[in-house]
Amino acid sequence: MSYTKYKMYPTVSLENREWPNKQIVKAPIWCSVDLRDGNQALPTPMNVNEKIMMFKLLVSLGFKEIEIGFPSASNTEYRFLRTLIEENLIPDDVTVQVLTQSREHLIEKTFEALKGAKKAIVHLYNSTSELQRRVVFNKSKEEIIEIAVNGAKLLNEYKEKYKETDFTFEYSPESFTGTELEYALEICEAVLKVWKPTIDKKAIINLPSTVEMATPNVYADQIEWFCKNMKNRETVILSLHTHNDRGTCTASSELGLLAGADRIEGTLFGNGERTGNLDIVTMGMNIYSQGIDPNLDFSNMSQVIEVYEKCTKMIVHDRHPYAGKLVYAAFSGSHQDAIRKGFLAMKESDSPIWEVPYLPIDPHDVGKEYEEIIRINSQSGKGGTAFILENEFGFILPKEMHEEFGAVVKKNSDDLGKEFSPEEIFELFKSEYLDAKKPYMLKNYEIKSVQNVEREENLVNIKAHIKIENEEITIEGTGNGPIDSFFNALHESKINGCKFISYDQHALERGSTSRAVSYIQVEENGERYFGVGVSENIDTAALNALICAINRGRL
Repeated sequence: MSYTKYKMYPTVSLENREWPNKQIVKAPIWCSVDLRDGNQALPTPMNVNEKIMMFKLLVSLGFKEIEIGFPSASNTEYRFLRTLIEENLIPDDVTVQVLTQSREHLIEKTFEALKGAKKAIVHLYNSTSELQRRVVFNKSKEEIIEIAVNGAKLLNEYKEKYKETDFTFEYSPESFTGTELEYALEICEAVLKVWKPTIDKKAIINLPSTVEMATPNVYADQIEWFCKNMKNRETVILSLHTHNDRGTCTASSELGLLAGADRIEGTLFGNGERTGNLDIVTMGMNIYSQGIDPNLDFSNMSQVIEVYEKCTKMIVHDRHPYAGKLVYAAFSGSHQDAIRKGFLAMKESDSPIWEVPYLPIDPHDVGKEYEEIIRINSQSGKGGTAFILENEFGFILPKEMHEEFGAVVKKNSDDLGKEFSPEEIFELFKSEYLDAKKPYMLKNYEIKSVQNVEREENLVNIKAHIKIENEEITIEGTGNGPIDSFFNALHESKINGCKFISYDQHALERGSTSRAVSYIQVEENGERYFGVGVSENIDTAALNALICAINRGRL
């Protein structure tokens, strides 16, 4: 790897920089560029119907500015814009944005395509970087400024021909990150001098990280420098458009917002040229997670993904922040245990603040369900299996049982080399406990109360019929309750040589007809075993749990 062919990106000389001490306290102005920058990066670009579907999704999410394409460059995009206008598909509070190069025939067709629109942003751009001036265009700084200024003048002229539309103008020095700061400011101010924006009628200056070339702090320094050195800053909406070549465009946009930007352009799930644009889903949800309204609604994330994947033919990654299938799944045993305890603490707390380990937001906020949180494989621990059984199937295992059943799941996952679904975990639980009916199975029983008035004892006598393989026997015993009398009967018949350790019980469902579930732990030859029994009769549940525990000790 010949790293010496590359050079270090220069830093910005910025004294007393202010952005490191600031916080994001409100949402920026959002502009979706899914239908332009995102679309032009697709192997199979969207057709008109798909564009309309995507446009409607973006409107439903709350976007008020949507860049819909490059109508002068493509017949499909021209027809799409005309369809939006002629079929009245643009809500009154939504402004469409169109892109054009600084060339008169393109500008003319752009304004023609916008005829009849109530509001529109016309986005003018030309490349300003030192590399493209030298290699692509072979033009001087002055010649590049002339291109931008001529385009700005043409926008003014064509605006007068379509007075029914409320136009806002935007200018981008494309490849801003490859442009000398002083020169970028010079060309932007030359454009603004033509447009003469006011506080009441602002222009948009967009400073794109067309290619991400440095660390996010350098981009933030560039934005703050620009804000501090621009004339009449109050008449300008400063916009950012970041790409993800270094994998840090979210940080660049967030730090750029701290540095003074007002507006963010980006796409759903970061679709765009090369490594993509800023992902507005991620940045919007980042803002949401800090207790700030992002002014975008991602509460039905599954629907957003469905429409996005249908229109773009792209796939949202399983590990995508906030939206991926696995982002609310915990495979690590320690994580699972912490999440389970976090949910229990939330139930017991009166605090409205979300605090669950490993879950920065409540999955319900984006339409996810809690059963998606814990996934079980060979790396999982006792807390995860207990969480699944409790939240999916209602079995609240005694704490001492977590490790026992967790080991069962872990062994089976290791043997099969796979992840287990909640249903497969419950099948393991049934097989290990509820279906453990060999070598002993309780057929039926009778319980009678035995009063010893002289000793002031209230005892219980039980007569039970037990099946041992293909043989049935009757056992009988007395004790201070059904479990004790059954335990004594098993001892006297030489079936049971166990020591009784613990008994737990709870209702499996709500209501008068709910079933009871019992957990009994016994010890034999220094080893401890749990048994589980379920029945509408609490005594039957307990007796079956005891038989189950003894059977498991015989395995």
